[in-house]
Amino acid sequence: MPAVLFPEASILMESVRWAFRCGSWSPSCSEWLLAARCVQREEKDRIGQFVFAKDSKSAMAGRLLIRKLITEKMNIPWNEIHLERTPKGKPVLAKPVLHNISQKYNFNISHQGDYVVLAAEPGLQVGLKLVKCHMFVFFFIAGSSTTVDFFKIMKRQFTDHEWKVIKSAGSELKQLEMFYRHWTLKESFIKAIGTGVGFNLQRIEFHLSTKQMNVEEEKKDTKLLLDGEQEDNWVFEECMLDSNHHVAVALGMQDKVNQESCSAFSDPNPARFITLNFNDLVTSAIPLTEEDYEYWEHFQKKAESPSQRNPHR
Repeated sequence: MPAVLFPEASILMESVRWAFRCGSWSPSCSEWLLAARCVQREEKDRIGQFVFAKDSKSAMAGRLLIRKLITEKMNIPWNEIHLERTPKGKPVLAKPVLHNISQKYNFNISHQGDYVVLAAEPGLQVGLKLVKCHMFVFFFIAGSSTTVDFFKIMKRQFTDHEWKVIKSAGSELKQLEMFYRHWTLKESFIKAIGTGVGFNLQRIEFHLSTKQMNVEEEKKDTKLLLDGEQEDNWVFEECMLDSNHHVAVALGMQDKVNQESCSAFSDPNPARFITLNFNDLVTSAIPLTEEDYEYWEHFQKKAESPSQRNPHR
């Protein structure tokens, strides 16, 4: 399940949407060492085990985003935060700390391509999916060489209605973009309910009121059908961070909150993602460990990604 932190219904808290562009982040020695000092030791060790720098940067930024949220929005000092992992690997705030706070959020995080993103809401189920709309990524993964072959492989993941919308989008590129959009919506819902592998994706069907998505334009008019019935207890926010990165946020009602008092349902305008820089990530940080220069040396030896040579060698 996504990280679940139930709120007091009477407390008015704001939506949080943050993005960090890790793809263009080339951390200096001081930045990387500071970042490493500001996460738990086990998190630091796990991040250091990634083979490629791209993955290490994404994981580090993700942990800093979560800790920033908990410190700045839930008023827990940085050095008192202890994150744990569920059996499925999702980060959650440790229960002893959780019981001592009054302002609580549900949050979810996603990363792909050049960004790491975080969405958080009080009192709602939250699922977040970021997809980089790259023409060759899924072809490579699926082992197909054409759009037609790829769509055949993915046929069972979408309903007849969804395939009709995808294939009527226009050019091959437009069809792939529409495919990614539907995939992002489905993944956001699956992450929100915490089901994962085994859920029949044809049970959920999305109806898009707006067919064209533009950069830095947020939409909140997509409807969900579950087993053929429209679900009014779910809202979906969509946006393009840039021309290649599509984001979907799934927000589901919980028993303790009603739609009239919940801004995510009553406000027709979706929350906007704010792009942060490294200084924003650590502005509230308190170092937890001593400086470890070998950690920087180890990071320097990593190749940026599988397709790029290591520039440090």
